[in-house]
Amino acid sequence: MVRARLPGFFGTPSASRPQQAKRAALEERERARKLGYLSAIDIFQDMTPEEMAQLDRVTRMNTVSRGQILFSPGQTDEILFLLKRGRVQLYKLSPDGRKLVVSVIEADTFFGQMSLLGQQMASTFAEAVEDSTVCIMTRDDIEALILGKPKVAMRLMEVLGQRLLETETRLEEVAFKRVPSRVAGLLLRLSEGNENHEVTLSHQEIAEMLGVYRETVTNALDRLKADGAVEIGRRRIRLLDKEFLQQLADE
Repeated sequence: MVRARLPGFFGTPSASRPQQAKRAALEERERARKLGYLSAIDIFQDMTPEEMAQLDRVTRMNTVSRGQILFSPGQTDEILFLLKRGRVQLYKLSPDGRKLVVSVIEADTFFGQMSLLGQQMASTFAEAVEDSTVCIMTRDDIEALILGKPKVAMRLMEVLGQRLLETETRLEEVAFKRVPSRVAGLLLRLSEGNENHEVTLSHQEIAEMLGVYRETVTNALDRLKADGAVEIGRRRIRLLDKEFLQQLADE
């Protein structure tokens, strides 16, 4: 009796070898892309190629669409998101549905629910405001990383310290500054590092970040435009006179 040759047991048919090679090449490109993403994250800049390879093995990469919720109140999972591409908005909702943006997370940094790092999101939504790419780490992964790589722990502390300072600045502005000054300060902070001196936010998004009504922000921006300090387009605000805006923000 002639025994049938079964793929995977008695040899792989030659016709499948090109497919295997193609699949392997795609997997290698995807792995290289993921490593590129991870190496650009601010907290991993001091890691060696070998350490990055280990990090690649313990993280998984996901692509999320604009409007997708990554985290919502009530979730108890300890999870850290590493944001490579896109933007994520962290916000809270009042009982009557009013939205307050706590923070806007830009690419190449992290956010999430991680008591080990003082990151608490029990009453916070995390929503992708653009198509985004994230890698996900668990508490065990972070704990092992911190114990084995003190420089990563130092960078984590630096980022968290900067976020605390930004929160204190916003609280001070709410208590002591008028809305035009708060708008000017927010525009200056968001445009840092942007060669075009532009902020890509709508009036509604700015209002949600400041905890005021959209009409209030529109009035403030119209005043800044009349003073020649900004140029306003569709979801785009270009800063024309940073010195004037800084003087207003410092009032």
